[in-house]
Amino acid sequence: MPVSPAMAEDLAAAITRLYEDAELSIIERMRRALEEGIDSPLWAEIKLRSIGDLREAVEEIAEALQQDANGAVARALATAYGRGRQAAAAELGALDIGRELQARRVLPNAPAVDRLAASYAADTRPLYQRITRAVTDTYRSVVSRVASGPLLGTVTRRQASQRALDQFAQRGVSGFTDRSGRNWELAAYAEMAVRSVTARAAIEGHIDALAEIDVGLVIVSDAPLECPLCRPWEGEILTLGQQSGPHTIRAEHAIQPSGLFAPTRTLAVHVAGSLVEARAAGLFHPNCRHSLSAYLPGVTTRPPHHATPGTTYEDTQRQREIERTIRAWKRRQAAAMDDVQRRRAGAYVRKWQKVAREHVAAHDALRRKPAREQIGAAR
Repeated sequence: MPVSPAMAEDLAAAITRLYEDAELSIIERMRRALEEGIDSPLWAEIKLRSIGDLREAVEEIAEALQQDANGAVARALATAYGRGRQAAAAELGALDIGRELQARRVLPNAPAVDRLAASYAADTRPLYQRITRAVTDTYRSVVSRVASGPLLGTVTRRQASQRALDQFAQRGVSGFTDRSGRNWELAAYAEMAVRSVTARAAIEGHIDALAEIDVGLVIVSDAPLECPLCRPWEGEILTLGQQSGPHTIRAEHAIQPSGLFAPTRTLAVHVAGSLVEARAAGLFHPNCRHSLSAYLPGVTTRPPHHATPGTTYEDTQRQREIERTIRAWKRRQAAAMDDVQRRRAGAYVRKWQKVAREHVAAHDALRRKPAREQIGAAR
């Protein structure tokens, strides 16, 4: 069977929930910290003096999150790598090389899994370092703004606190900037990182298994609603070797005639480039819909093109935007300081859920994924 990033989606989803639960806990901690003693005339002084308590609570959440997530990722990587190997054995099962691969009992490749786990830990380490600072800076700013607002007679302290909490919950726990300069919220970055590394583990398990039986070519599927990064590689043959760029090779036919004097059959195969090159250009990015299969000269045929009339890649991105909006309003529900604000946020959740239903109904190629509209333990 082909291997694809989707093969490890369930593993990534379970780990992403850890981050979303942590984000909800942080929002609720901040809400309780701001709400406590809000009617006291000394509220601002009390809040600023108690910032150390909030910092300690957030540090505990961040440390527990880091420990739980790193352990869960290590287990998920081993599972994803094993699935990739199993996929290679399954797709070649009818051939002698497939039976040879199935007969092997190979444990997940420790160096590959350890390397990916270390890569994930390095990529997410700045996230934990920034969580506490982002939260305490936001909290201090909220207290300062709220303390000055009511003095001017413009708004009540509770209303000002709620407004600031709403802004915080709307964008999520943010403050982390990646190498490209993009600013990320906690859960969104974690989801991207986890999906990316588990997908890589599944693909590496697959190509390592193929390399063991000297299968050096793979072919990319034709996926519906492909993104511009993946489109150039659809249906193309790639080498697992180092030679990049388009080139033509002479390869042995995968099924050779039997007999002592039977001639070896070869044929010309056009190769679009290397797998390393394609991945560097964006193939198999997080949420990529493409899959990878072994290419057996003379046996494997190019995949048919999947037409999606009436639906575009941009429509899929609009669906992701709607899902993010639903999650943002659910965070605001968690940040609500009274029933009125909670009901208001709930009304917006329902409004955007209706938008999601209408958008999916208008595009036959789209499917609604309720799990992507959930946050934390609610998923």
